[in-house]
Amino acid sequence: MTKTAIAYIRVSTQRQGKSGLGLEAQQATLARFAEAEGYDLIQIFKEVETGKGADALDRRPQLAAAVKVARKLKSPIIVAKLDRLSRDVHFISGLMSQKTPFIVAELGADADPFMLHLYAALAEKERAMISRRTRDALAAKKAQGVKLGGLNARGIANRNEAMERAEQLRPILTELAGRSARATAAVLNERKIPTPTGGKWHAATVIRVQKRIGEGHSACCDAV
Repeated sequence: MTKTAIAYIRVSTQRQGKSGLGLEAQQATLARFAEAEGYDLIQIFKEVETGKGADALDRRPQLAAAVKVARKLKSPIIVAKLDRLSRDVHFISGLMSQKTPFIVAELGADADPFMLHLYAALAEKERAMISRRTRDALAAKKAQGVKLGGLNARGIANRNEAMERAEQLRPILTELAGRSARATAAVLNERKIPTPTGGKWHAATVIRVQKRIGEGHSACCDAV
């Protein structure tokens, strides 16, 4: 029996929104998840807005609209990853209080509200650790007399943005694990999923993004 659901996808920057990066990848992930779990995605809400800040819901009208529609239809909202909602525990708690079920494709259809709170707490802790490690690393380099050059505030922001763009591709690259870089690039191009810069995939691009994702995972594990 087909069940109805609302899809919500989000990217953090205008650059990602204009290129389609992340939005298309999330939509493809949700489509596969819905088909596997027997859901009919009757409406898709797309948003280009940061998830940071206590007033994030006020600045995300599409999420508010998705909640309203889901409540009216008594349908769950499905997102590709928990951080597409937020990495903030209080924000997630606020969403849970709306009494609208949220399903995170990455965690599976059986993840209950307690698990969502737990994963949100871990994601928030991870973000804080990465931020602290970045500040500590910069301070250590500066103390050693190293010229930081491009590793300034803007450089850090660009690097973090690149990491986030790569991270959004993790579910798809995980799905294609075991293929060669050339074969993976061919599948991504066939699905019309753009690279982090909005272009076509090549073997070298796949390897570069896989490495970036691996570095991000390593940083998380080291911090823990």
